[in-house]
Amino acid sequence: MTSSTTPAPAAAALPPRAGRRCHGVLNTIHTTHYFAPDPGRELAALGITHPKAVNFAIRGAAMGAVGAGVITAAFYNYKPEVVARFVPEVWRTATPEDVLAARLRAVDSTLRRLLGEDAVSSPEMTEAAGLALRAAEACSPGGRPLYAAHAALPVPREPHLAYWHAATLLREHRGDGHLVALLDAELDAVEALASHTATGRSMTPKWNLATRGWSPEDWDAALDRLRGRGILDAAGELTEAGVALRQRIEEQTDRLDRAPYEHLGAAGVERLTELGSAFAGAVVRAGAFPGDLLGKA
Repeated sequence: MTSSTTPAPAAAALPPRAGRRCHGVLNTIHTTHYFAPDPGRELAALGITHPKAVNFAIRGAAMGAVGAGVITAAFYNYKPEVVARFVPEVWRTATPEDVLAARLRAVDSTLRRLLGEDAVSSPEMTEAAGLALRAAEACSPGGRPLYAAHAALPVPREPHLAYWHAATLLREHRGDGHLVALLDAELDAVEALASHTATGRSMTPKWNLATRGWSPEDWDAALDRLRGRGILDAAGELTEAGVALRQRIEEQTDRLDRAPYEHLGAAGVERLTELGSAFAGAVVRAGAFPGDLLGKA
């Protein structure tokens, strides 16, 4: 006796780099608060005023009152001595729980200002939040400390905050996997920054030094090491081998990050990318990021 049940059609395969493109628009929304004044105002009310202390606190609070070594390892590309100036002292000023609450208030005011009330309360925002949260269901915590810490936090009820929360989960999931690729490529923290800057798709040296705590001498020494490995040429441009290395890093990152986007499916990823692109474009047009943030120089 044969079954009359018709097998369900196979899900459409994801187009190449579909997950990477989707992550890119989601990460734009996640990143807005790092360049906004709102976190600084919220944390100043808790007694945390230095910009680097604010940065370490708002991203690290999900892991609890951890020490400088944990922050340095998880963030990867910050100068350890700079981290140690503010951590764990920051947790003696404010608890991680208070910082997390302040961060969410800051994200709320940032997104309302950049996107406007109509977008924040739109059906498209609710749809995007649902799709992003569905993708995040397939994220894996193993070997991913920042993702795992944020995954333990409750999902905010308001759609724009739920969307930001899901974008954060997907960003940290990809970011934690990206560190595996950097380690496999044997790039230390400054070499990773400098070689990425050489692609023209990352922060300029000025912004890397200002935000990550490295000195110009640290940066120049990293450039020399990259030249010694044949990754950069004498002018500081990526060599053919350097281009291939950065491509391998991104492809390995894609492989390690494929689960959430495969779980969402090709149609869902396409729709989330469409919705996310509109929101990302809006915050960029609203001036969320400095005009000189990205580039080689």
